[in-house]
Amino acid sequence: MALLEVRDVTLRFGGIVALDGVSFDVEEGHISGLIGPNGAGKTTAFNVITRLYRPDSGAVLLDGSSILKQPAHRIVRKGIARTFQNIQLFRTMTVLENVLVGAHVRGRRAGEREALEVLDVVGLRDRALVPAVALPYATQKRVERARALVARPRLLLLDEPAGGLNHEEVSDLGVFIRKLRDDFDLTVLLVEHHMGLVMRISDHVNVLSFGRKIADGAPAQVQADPAVIEAYLGTDEDEHEDTDTDRDGKE
Repeated sequence: MALLEVRDVTLRFGGIVALDGVSFDVEEGHISGLIGPNGAGKTTAFNVITRLYRPDSGAVLLDGSSILKQPAHRIVRKGIARTFQNIQLFRTMTVLENVLVGAHVRGRRAGEREALEVLDVVGLRDRALVPAVALPYATQKRVERARALVARPRLLLLDEPAGGLNHEEVSDLGVFIRKLRDDFDLTVLLVEHHMGLVMRISDHVNVLSFGRKIADGAPAQVQADPAVIEAYLGTDEDEHEDTDTDRDGKE
């Protein structure tokens, strides 16, 4: 059964079509990958799901109910939490204080107890009182994951969690995401450029290219799809085109 349904979503920024009739489902209890080249619209899709952007048309359903009329600050109460491609921590606040921001919907007393519990999960309880700015980049990403987890979401959106990690850390991250899914009874939607990670841990993969969905299916099926291969490797005609800039300017 689909926990999240994205239905024919279109979003324009002026004359730029950032998402062009995009549809995909995320099955409850699954880890679903959302992949594509730079500028494909992946982070834009996350921003629509979390109500940072309002699409021009289409629907987004959680458990069969539309969430598009919900304000952004209510989305976490609906059971959706996320991390960001670019780390969004309060740099002068401690690790614990940053995680407590994610616990605001659970009340102060429960929040502090649960914040410490999730710091145990990500291995950072011993750094609870350290300012976030003093931590290495990879550790700051763990703080972001803790902040998302403390809200006790049903759906966790991870935006490029492997960014800046070395090979061993990426391998550990894959094990960690699967453990989170199982231990916290989560559904996970993962945006990631590290294809080895995505294909290893995902139950289903959706592929975007220039704002359109071009493929979806099991990891092996997607890897062998000619449209996906072309989108990532390009064609002779694409050699001189700039594919590093997001068409919507947001990714």
